[in-house]
Amino acid sequence: MADAAGRIVTLAEEVLGAPLPIRIRAWDHSETGPPGAPTLVVRRRRALRRLLWRPGELGLARAWVAGDIDVEGDLYDALDRLAGLIWERDPAGQPRSRLRTALQALRDPALRTAARELLALAGPGLPPPPPREEARTSHGPLHTLRRDKKAISHHYDVGNDFYELVLGPSMVYSCAYWDSADGTLEEAQRAKLDLVCRKLALRPGQRLLDVGCGWGSMVLHAAREYGVSAVGVTLSEEQAAYARKRVADAGLTGQVEIRVQDYREVPDGPYDAISSIGMAEHVGAVRYAEYTAILHRLLRPGGRLLNHQIARRPQPDEEAYQVDEFIDRYVFPDGELAPVGRTVTQLEEAGFEVRDVEAIREHYALTLRGWVANLERSWAQAVRLTSPGRARVWRLYMAASALSFERNRIGVNQILAVRTPESGASGLPLRTRDWRGRAAESG
Repeated sequence: MADAAGRIVTLAEEVLGAPLPIRIRAWDHSETGPPGAPTLVVRRRRALRRLLWRPGELGLARAWVAGDIDVEGDLYDALDRLAGLIWERDPAGQPRSRLRTALQALRDPALRTAARELLALAGPGLPPPPPREEARTSHGPLHTLRRDKKAISHHYDVGNDFYELVLGPSMVYSCAYWDSADGTLEEAQRAKLDLVCRKLALRPGQRLLDVGCGWGSMVLHAAREYGVSAVGVTLSEEQAAYARKRVADAGLTGQVEIRVQDYREVPDGPYDAISSIGMAEHVGAVRYAEYTAILHRLLRPGGRLLNHQIARRPQPDEEAYQVDEFIDRYVFPDGELAPVGRTVTQLEEAGFEVRDVEAIREHYALTLRGWVANLERSWAQAVRLTSPGRARVWRLYMAASALSFERNRIGVNQILAVRTPESGASGLPLRTRDWRGRAAESG
């Protein structure tokens, strides 16, 4: 089959109605496309079968995870170029998959010749099964205790050694807080933890609850630097074991407790402060009112909540919101994003007084690029610790997410809320944004 790359480009441009912005190299070693552009390598014909049978991002994701396609050159540049080709805006201004629409349009008689040629290029037979890294589709109600635990395990129980490679020494898996792009990831993560502590106005002797504590970095920092008694809860057994060892090694066993526990099962409020950093994305729309109500109940009057959460852009029809298939199947099963305005409203509906919202999306782009650099620097070791497919999942999702933050497709916000007592005394200073030192403490 001579010049498979040329045929792929011709058919793709006919179907998509636009020139391909990247080069294509096919399994027969043929290559074509704009000089100097990143190259999409189609290693196996079955990549086309995956795409034809499952048009859109899921077909592409399966081909990527399985190693049927790859990118040579700058991955960020390739993804940025492809995003403009694959995604378009619908009449309401919302993004939709041009690729999915185009492949579905192959049923049109005018495109049947192109459809037949694509099928011939793809080769006979059905597509292979999805890669083993793909989460099995769950059935039944969303966000039950059992289903959430299973979803969390899929993402977090892939090996602490792997996370050490990606996250670095801080073991913080959320947006860092950068002074400048020239800083280090470790410095930025420490700055983020300290920022949260200052916004919560932590003081010695207080009780802190960290919901979704990960590997324990927040509770360790708060206990060591601010003298609080801290409880961290996670649904991941591997995270909990790692965090408990860190607590013991730091000599803080009497001050910090790590539990394998759902936020819905925390029995021992009230707490003086609650941090929820990168956890609320797992809660889901059907449970969010319950989440905010539980956190409100667990706080003492006058206590503070710091909710650090990724947000998506609002849609004209919120009922039409759908989770990205690649993220749902390979990264965060059942994860959901909400517009920041909806999150603020639900916190207020639970009884909180929202006092500050800080948007830090550019910080997450820098953080993700740092994680990608860590992964690429230790690629061979990452593959040994997990699998080639799992490492490819992480590289793709983190690089694509960095671009999404940079292009303002998604954002991340720190929302400071108070369980303000009936007296109306919030305990915050007149200049709320003075987080630089401990001047933000109440009293």
